[in-house]
Amino acid sequence: MENLICVTQWEKDTFLPNGRFEKAQSLVGPAVCVDPTSLNGGENWTDLLEKSNPEVIIAAWKTPTIPENYKEIAPRLKYVCYLPGSIRNLIPRAAIEQGLQVTSWSSSISRTISECALLMVLACMRRVRYWTEEMHFNRGWKPYEFDTLSLFERRVGVHGLGLISQGFVNLIKPFGNEVSAFSPSVPDSIFEDLGVKRSPSLESLFSDNDVIVELAALTPKTKGIVTEDLLRSMPKDAAFVNLGRGAVVDEDALAQVARERPDIQVALDVFSVEPLPLDSPFRGMKNVFLLPHLGGPTIDRRRDAADHGLENVRRFLAGEELVEPYNLNMYDRAT
Repeated sequence: MENLICVTQWEKDTFLPNGRFEKAQSLVGPAVCVDPTSLNGGENWTDLLEKSNPEVIIAAWKTPTIPENYKEIAPRLKYVCYLPGSIRNLIPRAAIEQGLQVTSWSSSISRTISECALLMVLACMRRVRYWTEEMHFNRGWKPYEFDTLSLFERRVGVHGLGLISQGFVNLIKPFGNEVSAFSPSVPDSIFEDLGVKRSPSLESLFSDNDVIVELAALTPKTKGIVTEDLLRSMPKDAAFVNLGRGAVVDEDALAQVARERPDIQVALDVFSVEPLPLDSPFRGMKNVFLLPHLGGPTIDRRRDAADHGLENVRRFLAGEELVEPYNLNMYDRAT
């Protein structure tokens, strides 16, 4: 009976550098270290689980799915430490129902996503998308009638006030912004601690702010909640930044509004269909700044996720409470 560390060489190099892999081995004791790309299909994975019968699995993107009947195959399995983010492709809901403990990178990556949100906001204010093309490909220079804007003292609205949004609010404090947020489920105490005004509605959030940062979780209630009317209500020279989930926004309406209102700047890191289709209307628009869903931890900061995960491995083996373990509500909200 041995625990499992199931990561590719690339995942090992990016999540577990500088002694972290050795620390993982030391924590879980006798362990099978396997590159999941070497497994030949699900049958070999099942055989490995049955043979090793681990109590703990350290997993990453390429780790095969844990079977729903895992208790029959590996009855000792109690905890899966998933180094990346959403566990939906790794853990079936039934496993959570049966009591399997699971953690992922959770809040450990919040600061790097907040950093990307700031980048995208500043890119909008300074019209980076326009100038990148103009100077690289058109050999251009600034026309006198073309202006850029500053983030200082702008009104900033945030849709959703979870951990990433909270990190973003703290990150922009030097800019002296008036910040409001629409997030009905978040208690007043968090708004007060952050110095954020509670927006009474999405309508006021969009119409009363110069910058809108979309960071709401994707749920059945929020799917498509950012409508054409909301987007059209944004004031002149407003910026809309989506770093949350693409499907929260009516993307057809967003493309239409961006096309009709060149004064509005848009920055998108997430899309309802990914990879972004080659014929997407967002491609080629001079007021739309695009990133290919890389707002999460940069390759040099994935070690933060590993540190978070290894601390949870230590806690589990010591019989202590895990940090941010999944429950069914969290699982259902994950994408």
